[in-house]
Amino acid sequence: MPELANLIPYLSGFKVRPAAISVLGIVIFTNGSKNVTPNQDQCEAYGYTYNKADGTCSTFRYNTNLNRNVANENNRTYGAGNSTETGTNNSLVMGESNTIRGMSRNNIIIGNSNEIANNVNNANVFGTLGEVTATNSIVLGGNASADTLGERQSIHLIYGIQTPNGTNTVSFLNNTTDSLFAIPDNTIMYFHADVVAVRVGGTAAGSVGDFASWVERGVIINKSGTVTISRERDSIKDSGTVTGWQPTGIVSGTSFAMRVRGATDMTIEWCSNITFTQIKTGVTL
Repeated sequence: MPELANLIPYLSGFKVRPAAISVLGIVIFTNGSKNVTPNQDQCEAYGYTYNKADGTCSTFRYNTNLNRNVANENNRTYGAGNSTETGTNNSLVMGESNTIRGMSRNNIIIGNSNEIANNVNNANVFGTLGEVTATNSIVLGGNASADTLGERQSIHLIYGIQTPNGTNTVSFLNNTTDSLFAIPDNTIMYFHADVVAVRVGGTAAGSVGDFASWVERGVIINKSGTVTISRERDSIKDSGTVTGWQPTGIVSGTSFAMRVRGATDMTIEWCSNITFTQIKTGVTL
């Protein structure tokens, strides 16, 4: 890692300065006694580029022709034929012929012929020929070696949102705005969502701590780019003033969305624990 020594002085008003640059172009800062990770203001004040996605400060765009082993120095692989592509970090692979695509972080694969897509973080996949496309997901691939990637698998996701009123509102994957789970072409999924909502504020009748729970379930299918849904809902248990509260599984383009509705002047937190049982058919539906 090239050292900058004392070539770059402290800027006025800053208590950190660049200390070294890695072969990947990542700039390491120091506060004079130890290395530190700069925030966006500190990084950009010294003329570097700040990456909000992974919280790094860089001086150049990494060239994929550079040493790939250095790019993946924080990964561990056990077994033959495993691959971690450029920009993959802090990941563990145990098995054979597994792949983690580029720019992915903090993933675990156990099994064989599984794959984690580009830009997917914090995911776990187990089994055979499991396909992971969503951050913070758990996938179990239940396939034979002659099957196709993702042909039969279970996918575990979380959707969340906070609502301040009684308007129908789309809940998002990982409570990340505009993030939804895409349904692959020519794929059918049974979904089962355990949904809980709890009031955390607001001035309407009732109290903080009022809650309700449901099971929302059904089938969603993508027929050559046209997605439809068939669904039903059961109320499980509730307490307090929860009139009008409800979740509904819906289609948004080619993605699955969980729409929720609270009540006027009630601040409500929602969480949906969703399991998808998938068949990717490999034929045109």
